[in-house]
Amino acid sequence: MRPERFQDWLIDTVKNTPGVSRVQSCAEAGEAKVPFGVVLTRGDREERWQITHQLADGEKHEHEEQPVSDTPFSAPAPGPDDAADVWLAGAIGAAECPEIARVERWATRPEGSSQTGLTVFHHNNSRNFVRPL
Repeated sequence: MRPERFQDWLIDTVKNTPGVSRVQSCAEAGEAKVPFGVVLTRGDREERWQITHQLADGEKHEHEEQPVSDTPFSAPAPGPDDAADVWLAGAIGAAECPEIARVERWATRPEGSSQTGLTVFHHNNSRNFVRPL
């Protein structure tokens, strides 16, 4: 899922997640330094996420996107007090999008990570990277 379409899908998904009072693209929120991302408010916290992308092997930007559907990644719905990355991974998993194969939280990688964020793996072998701003 290329970043523009993933951003739109994520906005639609998050706006239907309990506890979210506002969600918009980074551009709509005045965040001009990133081309794709979302700004959401849950509880009294505003969270800003940048979205970047890696094409599937052999895919070119000038090619039309080729979505692939298969068994969707699934995760329990997020709780209101979950950490931001846990919450976002839960919101993505609860939506059970058939294009998403899995979501990896960077903090849970076997090699560890000091960064917070997610990698969203798609069935067509492309990836979205979602990191806090």
